[in-house]
Amino acid sequence: MDADKTIRNFCEHWNRSDIDAIVDSFTDDATYHNIPMEPCKGKEAIRIFVGGMFGGMAKSVHFEIKHQVVNGSIVMNERVDTITLQDRKVALPVCGVFEMNNDGKISAWRDYFDLAQFTGN
Repeated sequence: MDADKTIRNFCEHWNRSDIDAIVDSFTDDATYHNIPMEPCKGKEAIRIFVGGMFGGMAKSVHFEIKHQVVNGSIVMNERVDTITLQDRKVALPVCGVFEMNNDGKISAWRDYFDLAQFTGN
């Protein structure tokens, strides 16, 4: 398993708005937690969240990895996520932490960001 390449490819799936590839990157029981929001637990909950992002809230999402480090099955990256909404564009600094399983799937993903910066408050 090449965890670095897996997560770089995962970020490219977002850049292409490829919902199926994004969701297929997770284990069935994965957790995706956009901290400070409520976590999504399970692949189907993740599909609903991601589908909602691309299905109405965002016109596009682009992940730009600034730095990425790998320690075994843990990958951490510093990114700028540019989210094009219906009425504005938000460039959001994010720190992501990914836990991988032995099959190269994401079992947990936590993103840390400033929600007020995203909401404009």
